[in-house]
Parts: sequence; structure tokens; C-alpha cells
Amino acid sequence: MEVSDGIRIFAAEMKQILLVNDVVGYSKVGMVAMLPILSYLGIPTYSLPTALVSNTLDYGKFNIQDTTDYIRGTLPVWKELGFSFDAVCTGLMFSDEQAKLVARYCKEQGAQGTTIFVDPILGDGGRLYNGMTERQVELMREMVSVADLCFPNYTEACYLTGSPIKMEGITWEEAGDLLDKLRSIGTKSALITSCKIDGQNAVAGYNHEKDQYFHLEYHEIPGLFHGTGDIFSAVLIGHLLNGEPLRTSTRTAMDTVFRMIERYKDTDDKNRGIPVEKCLDLLS
Repeated sequence: MEVSDGIRIFAAEMKQILLVNDVVGYSKVGMVAMLPILSYLGIPTYSLPTALVSNTLDYGKFNIQDTTDYIRGTLPVWKELGFSFDAVCTGLMFSDEQAKLVARYCKEQGAQGTTIFVDPILGDGGRLYNGMTERQVELMREMVSVADLCFPNYTEACYLTGSPIKMEGITWEEAGDLLDKLRSIGTKSALITSCKIDGQNAVAGYNHEKDQYFHLEYHEIPGLFHGTGDIFSAVLIGHLLNGEPLRTSTRTAMDTVFRMIERYKDTDDKNRGIPVEKCLDLLS
């Protein structure tokens, strides 16, 4: 095992990752968006679904099957069989028990050297997603408390830390304070995506191993594109597990998301997400 830019990474034969996220039947979001990317990047990927969801919630009507019972029964079986993972990435949580089960599992795995990535999926554009409540915010704090690296967007970072949402933008000093508040919850390193810092669109980051703050600017393509946060997560994690530094991996993930949006920005149904399988050439 090596250490690269503050995130534990692994030799070529030790890269398998567990995704703990929802599975959406109609839309390229969540686990469905992440699996093709991580597989293309050569990362053996396994899954623990937190829910089966009919479609993205912005369609207005949806059906959700909570899988807490499945998780409760699966984790002891995996423990008995001796299954382990070099990294775990968690996404959407749907119940108190589910969050506690997964957080405890991540804490146990982390103590054995597993890297824990947390994408605290809650909302965007200054508001929570349809169906999300303040209780979900509390559950996500539970997950962030056991993370090696978390990567909320700006809206999610504000909800997690109880900070005022300033859609007009924040200063670099305020971005640093927000990163520090995330760290006070328990995460070691943190990224905040979709920020407007000193008038520029940017991702803000803190690398705990180097005790280093950074921010990377980007050009924004107008519109809400579902699944881009999951694409960002998958590209980021794939490059980290392949040994690239945090800042470099973040830049690569940002640029990849931009190119995918650029390719499909004119699609009629943005709730369906970006057809990831048609964009794998952009990962090369």
C-alpha cells in the first residue's frame, strides 16, 4: 500500500471497491452511472443497494423499495465468508437503521485499512432533492463522520454543516471555513463541488495528509443534468485507486463531467441522465 496526496491507494492487484448506493431502474444515476465508469477504469466493483428506485424523483411520481432488511442480512453473511474491500463508496441512505448499519460497517472496514469515500447525496441548487428531509441530512452526517474523503456539492455542504446558503457565491475564506466544518464532523479530507468562489465556478478541497487547501476553477454549462455527481464520484475514485493524487484526480473528474455534459447538453429529457456507456471514450 502507498499513500498518494493524502488518500490511501493500493497496488494493482488490490483495488476492489464496494458501492453502497441506490439502484435506479429508469435513469443513468447512482450506482447505474458509476458501475460502467469504474469497470472501464479497471476497478473490480461490487454493490450493496440501499434502495430500488423506479426513476429519478424529479419526474414527480416514483416508487422506492427500501433495502434495509437486505443490508441487515447481507453484511453478516459477508463477514462470515471473509469478504473485504479495499475501498467503499457510500451514497444515498434511506433509513436510520440503514445509515447506522453502513456507518458501522465502514468504521470496521476503515480500521482494517479500507478507504471510505462518502458522497452525501441530499440536494443541489440551494434546496434538497424531492423526497429528501432534514432527517436525511442527519443520516448523511453519520456517514461523513467515518469518511476518509467526502465530496458534497455546495448545497449539501451547507446543509451538512448548518451553514447559510449563498447562491450568489462565497469568498475563498468562507470556502475554507466550510471545509473545516466538514472536517469537524469527522471526514479527513473533503471536496466541495459546484461552488462559486470569488466570482468563479470552482471545486474547493482540503487534503488532510498535506494539510493543504486548494480550489480548481471550471466553466459551467447551464442546466441541471442528473447523474453528473455520480459520474464525478466514479471518475475521481477510479483515478485515486489507480494511484493519482487527489488534486489531479479532482481535475480529471471535473474535465470528464464537462465533456460528457457538452456532448449531451441538448438532450430533451435531462432527468434520464447522461448515457454513460456512450461516453466511455471520454475517459481515455
